[in-house]
Amino acid sequence: MSTIRSDLPTIEGEAARYWTAAKDGDLLLVHCNSCGQDHHYPRPFCPKCWSEDLTDRPASGRATLYTYSTVFVNDLLPFKERLPYVAAVVDLAEGPRLMTTIVGCSPDELSIGMPLIAEFTEVTDEVTAVVFRPDPRSGD
Repeated sequence: MSTIRSDLPTIEGEAARYWTAAKDGDLLLVHCNSCGQDHHYPRPFCPKCWSEDLTDRPASGRATLYTYSTVFVNDLLPFKERLPYVAAVVDLAEGPRLMTTIVGCSPDELSIGMPLIAEFTEVTDEVTAVVFRPDPRSGD
């Protein structure tokens, strides 16, 4: 009998391209050819102008920290095993906002507006998550 993991996404429809790209090390955005806006998450229409004239494009992976919260209590598996962790919202260089996790530093090293870079973490053979860490190039 197989166990359904509640912490894993359902990979289907428009989102399948996103998860395939993440597995290949790319953060996928969708570009609207009508209004010129990039958006995230993948969907079959532009959330700004409703056009269906869309093109996939990889993001640069650069972002800035918009907001965050350190999670100290979460009794749900597998999150309980990861405590504490930093849940965050980042502004991608291309414009869209993305919910994610911050890795590679302690919460007291974080500051709103700090530069971040995408990193790809294999969760299972099928799922690779996009997380962010402080951008080491920001000190240059």
